[in-house]
Amino acid sequence: MFTGLIQALGKIDRYNNGKLTINCPEILAKLAIGDSVAVNGVCLTVAEILSKGFVADVSPETLSRSNLGQSNLPPVNLEMALAVGDRLGGHFVTGHIDAVGTLCTSAIAGGSWEISFSAPVELGRYIISKGSVAINGISLTVSACNSLGTWFSTAVIPHTYESTNLKYLQMGSSVNLEADMLGKYVEKFIKSNRQPEITSDFLAEHGWG
Repeated sequence: MFTGLIQALGKIDRYNNGKLTINCPEILAKLAIGDSVAVNGVCLTVAEILSKGFVADVSPETLSRSNLGQSNLPPVNLEMALAVGDRLGGHFVTGHIDAVGTLCTSAIAGGSWEISFSAPVELGRYIISKGSVAINGISLTVSACNSLGTWFSTAVIPHTYESTNLKYLQMGSSVNLEADMLGKYVEKFIKSNRQPEITSDFLAEHGWG
C-alpha cells in the first residue's frame, strides 16, 4: 500500500528476461530484499540490491498494463511502501495500474500547473470531479473532467511538479493511471446487490396489488 507521495526519482537502467533494473541512489540505503517499491505507480518487489539500485521481477501483465516496458522512459517516480504509523498525506494507492493514459496539455496558471490527461473509456467511469487519481504514482485531485471521464485535468503545485517526473513529460507522453479503489468497491457492491425492477406484477406478487 502506498500514499501517492513521491519520495525520489530513479532511472530504469534496463529490462532483460522479465527483470527490471532501476537506479535509485536516493532511497538505496533504505531498501531490503522483499521490500515493495512503487515505480511510476507500479508496485514492484525488490529481488536483488545492487550498488546503485535494485532489480525487480516484472510479469507480462505488468508490462501490458503500464508504461514500464516502453523504451527511453524519463526518470521514474519512486515511493516505498507505507509503514504502520506513517502519515497518510495523499490517498490509498495500491500500486496496481488500471490503464495507460496520455498527457494532453500542461501550462502554468496562477502559480501552479494545470495539466490534463486522456484516459481509456473503461477507466473513465471512476474519474470524477474532486476525486482522487494516481498518475505515475502521484496522488492528485481531479479538478475537472468530461462526462465520460476520458478527459480530466489536475492542478499541480510547484513542489509536486518539481519533485516528480511531471516536469519531464511532453505532449503525448504515456502515464500510468490508477483510479481510487473506493469507487471500484462501490461499483461492485451496487452491481451485486441490484434490486429487482418495481413493476405492477412485482407489487401484486408481494401483496400490493
